[in-house]
Amino acid sequence: MMLYNLLRKSFLLLFLFHFGGYAQDLKLQYNQPAVEWTEALPIGNGTLGAMVFGRIDSELIQLNEATLWSGGPVQKNVNPDAFKNLALIREALTNEDFEKAYALTKNMQGAYSESFMPLGDLILTQDFDGQKAASYNRSLDLQTGLASTSFNINGVNYKREIFASAPAQCIVIKLSADQLKKLSVTIDASSLLRNQKTVQNQSVVLKGKAPSHADPNYIDYNKEPIVYEDASGCRGMRFELIIKPVIKDGVMNSDGNKLVIKNASEILLFVSAATSFNGFDKCPDSEGKDEHKFAENPIKKAVTKKYDNLLKDHVADFQHFFNRVSLKLNEKETDKSNLPTDTRLEQYAKGEKDAGLEALFFQFGRYLLISCSRTHNVPANLQGIWNNKLRAPWSSNYTTNINLQMNYWPVESGSLSELFFPLDEFIKNVSVTGTETAKSYYHANGWVLHHNSDIWAMTNPVGDFGKGDPMWANWYMGANWLSRHLWEHYEYTGDKEYLKKVYPIIKGAAEFSLDWLQKNKDGYLVTMPSTSPENKYFYDGKKQGTVTTASTMDIGIIKDLFENTVEASKVLGTDLEFRQKVNKASDQLLPFQIGNKGQLLEWYKDFEEEDPHHRHTSHLYALHPANLIAPLKTPDLAAAAKKTLELRGDDGTGWSLAWKVNMWARLLDGNHAYRLFKNQLRLTKENNTEYSRHGGCYPNLFDAHPPFQIDGNFAGTAGVIEMLMQSQNKEIHLLPALPDSWTDGAIKGITAKGNFTVDIKWNDGKMSQAKIVSNKGGICAVRAGEPFVIEKLNIKSEKSSIGYTAVFETKKGTSYTIKPVN
Repeated sequence: MMLYNLLRKSFLLLFLFHFGGYAQDLKLQYNQPAVEWTEALPIGNGTLGAMVFGRIDSELIQLNEATLWSGGPVQKNVNPDAFKNLALIREALTNEDFEKAYALTKNMQGAYSESFMPLGDLILTQDFDGQKAASYNRSLDLQTGLASTSFNINGVNYKREIFASAPAQCIVIKLSADQLKKLSVTIDASSLLRNQKTVQNQSVVLKGKAPSHADPNYIDYNKEPIVYEDASGCRGMRFELIIKPVIKDGVMNSDGNKLVIKNASEILLFVSAATSFNGFDKCPDSEGKDEHKFAENPIKKAVTKKYDNLLKDHVADFQHFFNRVSLKLNEKETDKSNLPTDTRLEQYAKGEKDAGLEALFFQFGRYLLISCSRTHNVPANLQGIWNNKLRAPWSSNYTTNINLQMNYWPVESGSLSELFFPLDEFIKNVSVTGTETAKSYYHANGWVLHHNSDIWAMTNPVGDFGKGDPMWANWYMGANWLSRHLWEHYEYTGDKEYLKKVYPIIKGAAEFSLDWLQKNKDGYLVTMPSTSPENKYFYDGKKQGTVTTASTMDIGIIKDLFENTVEASKVLGTDLEFRQKVNKASDQLLPFQIGNKGQLLEWYKDFEEEDPHHRHTSHLYALHPANLIAPLKTPDLAAAAKKTLELRGDDGTGWSLAWKVNMWARLLDGNHAYRLFKNQLRLTKENNTEYSRHGGCYPNLFDAHPPFQIDGNFAGTAGVIEMLMQSQNKEIHLLPALPDSWTDGAIKGITAKGNFTVDIKWNDGKMSQAKIVSNKGGICAVRAGEPFVIEKLNIKSEKSSIGYTAVFETKKGTSYTIKPVN
């Protein structure tokens, strides 16, 4: 076994060297099996996901398939009476009758969105006659996507290795021992969904069906959903799971609907699954694809290949994305990479320094995005692709008032731009359904998306036709915010052909906004009705309000959309008349306002906040992710944004902490950003009340709302990049918000707008060198805190209001070194 491990390690090291990998120690590791789901280790190939528990006698591998959802295509014009309430709501808001406006807004709701469903469980039972295990270890290598469990029982070293291969489109599991014929395993599978299980062709085959509707029951997400098998003409989605063993030595027989393997020397398991999902607009029952064919074909191909070749192909594919970026922090600190990850988190919670853990958390976000964003039309949901509950928290769907967008904050700057395509395709889908919703609900042009969606691209305001709270249900800016991602994909890649394709979608969001805006008594364009997501205010003493006029978030999002639409039309040299119309409307938007505490107002009046420490900081959208407010160009508004964050406080749910990390970085306050980033790493446990009452992360580094939401992982990764590099204002700002705690470090391979690859190294809190590679050519503007020079070009920086700047012309494929002036 020792020789085998040495050879395996040598193989991986050679592979890393061949593919230019960075020699980082990026492992999650533990000395005991997972008890809770949030202690298990995630793997995924973008479509298939698994949570590996690492149990000894009865291994549990919980499985997901990205397209397995309840429901079917959305129905058109689901609330034909919605529009007649709009004028009445606007009249009530004009008269500041907020209570009446709230009640009427409930009449403009439709059906709930559908839910992401769990696929099933794979159970591997090994009978060790009650013998206890020694030398136990389980781990997940972020650089290879390989999860391993090893232990010794009665002198035999056992090992399980598992990875989710994108090239092979299946999950591969290898069970081995260092003595021959020591593997006796029973293979079983189960599912929470209705299913039939059989043994066919020496494989365990589980076929089932998702419900045609799942009531989300927003009041208590721990309850089972109410499912309706045939609630509509379109019946539920079919699915099939296949588990195929290939053994060396030993015998294999069926025991009912299980497979029993005796005295094998090596076992390979191939796991594949597929659903009948065939697009957001097709019924998965009558128009679905052949799930059996799509589940069976990958296994037929995979079983013909050797394990080492399957692993090699997987690692090459995975590292093609992962190895682009490396981060090293405070390498002079004591190295704790050999400690169990849960131990490191406990020590970190007690105040011990561990910059290696912080770098691990950063890379974990990139690992997760590679593992869950590779399926056409299906972007990462609230839990990526990992969910073990029939009733997932918040249906594990697409919450578009922050969370879906947050999932993709690191996709461009974190050098994973190719993995944007699932969200890109999803935006195209909701632009289709959103066009119908805009017409039927509001008699408006363009397209609209409210706060919730699903795999079926649902766009209506949810709430079961009046049961939802407008505080979250009736929010109208989803199309506008998602359009920012289309524009940013162009900004980072410089791909004009792409921009040409998506410009009609961006324009459609702007067209809806033009129709949605109303002129108030002072002549400003405002939104009405309007909400600030999931927040309330007090008016007339202690009356609570949610529906209002012109929330600051609305104004910021629309202003941002209008600017991006105008810029896109200029780049493409098209739509001059529409551009002028948008510019005119933008000039008439209600300005941002500063309150009596010096804060940026959340609503159009200086209302008292019902929850001063509310987790949403929606009114700071203009600061981040947009760039309408910035210390460089709007110092007064930036100061107001800072005051807002101070009043909100430094606590919050996991994803809320992550958003604040990004905002403080945009305010160029690295120490405050770092304080919030540290809070993201607060250990949270589901089986320990001492660690259960705050946002942070679970022992497996999953973001804790709580419960688990993956958006905090992704936004935390993006926040680290924002601290170390920003590409706003058509320039690259090097180390804009470097915290004092990160005295030394280096980040390599991140991406800036304009399609520049950026490496930065710093010592004693100051940049020692930076390298910028121009992947497209064009002008590059650089900003740094200290004077610098562009080597070879001999261009010296000039003093600016914030730091020093230099501008130079670049050539495609050329690298430019930047060094401080001594």
